[in-house]
Amino acid sequence: MQQLSRITPATINVLQCLLAGGATWGLLVIKQSGRPAGSVYPILERLERAGWVTSEWDDDTARPGPRRRLYCLTSDGAISARHAVRSRPAVASIAGATA
Repeated sequence: MQQLSRITPATINVLQCLLAGGATWGLLVIKQSGRPAGSVYPILERLERAGWVTSEWDDDTARPGPRRRLYCLTSDGAISARHAVRSRPAVASIAGATA
């Protein structure tokens, strides 16, 4: 697992969403963080390249709509995410963020 070269407030918001529990899909992270898709998806990609996150396609064929890509923190990624969130000054809350 690699250390991230930069951890922005947007990255902290994404990490907070991922720490909230289990596998989640990108659109839910966008809604919970209040961040635009143009920020969230590149952050998720960077986290995955660094080994903090894994992703896989949802295999629920009974659910209507497009397939979801599910993102989940790795065990080491969860440790690093908790440390990053604790060590950063408070940023806009993930529920109802206005930034």
